[in-house]
Amino acid sequence: MTVRQPRYSKEEFARRGDELYETQVRAQVEAGNHGKIVAIDIETGTFEVADTPMVAVDRLYGRVPDAQPWVIRIGHRAVFRFGSRSLRKTV
Repeated sequence: MTVRQPRYSKEEFARRGDELYETQVRAQVEAGNHGKIVAIDIETGTFEVADTPMVAVDRLYGRVPDAQPWVIRIGHRAVFRFGSRSLRKTV
């Protein structure tokens, strides 16, 4: 089993992940994928969408073995929620 080590501080990791999601990934994945998980390599911008974090990250590692994955639930502020509401707009 490969042991992967983070190469960035938690703050830098989050900043890069959020920036990539907002500027490059969100527009490509949001339609039709609300509630799914996207794993983004914060160094290359490569991403994978899946129903669970484990599957999304495994697919990302399959494409980018040395990836630094940032994971977010599409249409939400975080992967898991504790009583919070979705960002989806009600019509």
